[in-house]
Amino acid sequence: MDPSTFAGIGLALVAIFMSMIMEGGNPAALIAPSSLLLVFGGTIGVMVAGVLMKDAKGFVGVFKAALMPKVAEPDEAIGTVVQFAEKARRQGLLALEEDARKVEDPFLRKGIELAVDGTDPEELREILENEIAAMKGRHKAGAKMFADMGGFAPTMGIIGTVLGLIHVLNNLSDPSKLGPLISAAFTATLWGVLTANVFWLPMSNKLKRSSEMEVHRMELLVEGIISIQAGANPRVVEQRLLSYLSPKQRASAEQDKAA
Repeated sequence: MDPSTFAGIGLALVAIFMSMIMEGGNPAALIAPSSLLLVFGGTIGVMVAGVLMKDAKGFVGVFKAALMPKVAEPDEAIGTVVQFAEKARRQGLLALEEDARKVEDPFLRKGIELAVDGTDPEELREILENEIAAMKGRHKAGAKMFADMGGFAPTMGIIGTVLGLIHVLNNLSDPSKLGPLISAAFTATLWGVLTANVFWLPMSNKLKRSSEMEVHRMELLVEGIISIQAGANPRVVEQRLLSYLSPKQRASAEQDKAA
């Protein structure tokens, strides 16, 4: 689980509120229920209006994935694939049938099972690549929801400010109320800009990055599965898969193997 989303948002909020305190402001002044309701409720509402209902129903799950992404390291997958390659080299593909059922990764399990069943290599590759394409589509839809919210939030904040200024104009006869009313009006714009740039857009970027890493890992697995089916030497399989990693990841994987 990657903690950078919580850490980054927390750091940004601390910087904003500390800056306000250093200038003599009171962060409690930003707690305006009407502004929060308009910005958060309005932003989520217009986002839902722009997507399919099936996408909107998955918003909570996508939100959790953005806050607490589970990123599987590719070097762990390499070790599993090499073990399968060694066993297949010694005992044949059919020997992997029982082990494949114990694999937790559904993508790797499906690939090994198809290979054991004697699926044509080209057809096997096509099936697995279609799985990757379908996953990319789902991830893209999730990231787009947050990107859309990042675009809608400032506008909702401006709407809140306009509504607040209308209230100000209705109370021009009482100058003592103008200061607090104007302050409250601009609070909505602040929350709109803040949520867009501190919450929604960073979370969209996190989902995109997590998706890229997952796609990279799955592409690595495809090459490993195809190599196992072709009866490639386990050492060759390992080196082929290691080529997908960065030099730092490669060195870490080789250290783990030596250990």
